[in-house]
Amino acid sequence: MSDVEQPGTNRDEMPFVAPCRKLSPWAPLGWVRAGIADMLQAPQQSLAYGLTVAILIAVVSLLAWMQGSQWFMFAMLGGFVFIAPLTCIGLYAISAQLERGQPALITRSFRAAFKRHFGNEMIFALVLLVIFLVWARAAVMVTVFFPTDGNPTMRELAGYLAFGSSIGAVFAAVTFSASAFSLPMIMHRNVDSITAIVTSINAVLRNKRAMFVWLTIIVISLLVGVATAFIGLVVVIPVIGYAAWHGYLETIDAEQFPRHEVGITSVPRPEKLRQDDADNSSAQ
Repeated sequence: MSDVEQPGTNRDEMPFVAPCRKLSPWAPLGWVRAGIADMLQAPQQSLAYGLTVAILIAVVSLLAWMQGSQWFMFAMLGGFVFIAPLTCIGLYAISAQLERGQPALITRSFRAAFKRHFGNEMIFALVLLVIFLVWARAAVMVTVFFPTDGNPTMRELAGYLAFGSSIGAVFAAVTFSASAFSLPMIMHRNVDSITAIVTSINAVLRNKRAMFVWLTIIVISLLVGVATAFIGLVVVIPVIGYAAWHGYLETIDAEQFPRHEVGITSVPRPEKLRQDDADNSSAQ
C-alpha cells in the first residue's frame, strides 16, 4: 500500500470507492497478531480504553437486567452507537502513532477522536443509528409471529426463532459491512463518511471468506469477554480495535485519496511498513 501524498489532488477526479485487495481467508489471524503486538507496546493506554468500554457495557447490561425492559436496553445501546466511533478512532490513533515510531499519547488519541474526525464520526454514527432503530423496530414486529397458543409446539417455536434470527442476521450483516473498514479509512485519509462506508461494503463483499473469519473472531472474543464477567473485555476491546486498523491497511488501497493536513496520519508511514504492505498485496 502506497502512503505517498499526491499533491494537487482534485476531489472531482477521485474514485467513488477505494479499491481493495483480495485477502487470504486466514488474513484476520495476522491482524490479531499485529493487534496483540500493539497492545504489548502500549499496555497502559490499551487497558485504559478497554477498562472504560468494559465498564460501560457492564453498566448497560446490569441496568437492563434490573429494569427488565428491552426498551431500556435499546435506548442504552443506541447511545453506544455514538460512543463506539470515538473509542475506535482513539484505538486506531494509538496504532498509527506506534507504526510511525511516535509515543502513544492518550491526549493525541482523544484529539483525533473528539476534534480531528468528530464530524465524520457523527455522520457515521447517524447512519448506524438509523440502521439500529430499524433493527429494533423489526425485532418488535417479529413478536407478531410468536405463537399465541398457551402451549406452543417445538415446531412453532423453531419457526419463530428461525424467522427472528434471519431478520437479525440481515441487519447484523449490513452493520458489519458498513463499519468494517469505514472508520479506519476516515482516520487514515481525508474522505467523507459515505465514501468510507461504500468502500467498506465493497471490500467486505469482495472478501467474504476472510470477513467471515474476522466476524467469527470478533464474536467469539466478545462472548469470552462477557463470559468472564466483562473482565476479558479489558483486553479484547483494544486488541480487536488494533487488529481492525491493521486489517484496513492490508485490505484497502486508499492512495488516490488525500492525506489529512494535520494530525497523526498527516505523517507518512515508514518505508518499511509500506513495503511490507506491498509484499502482502503481491502475495495475495
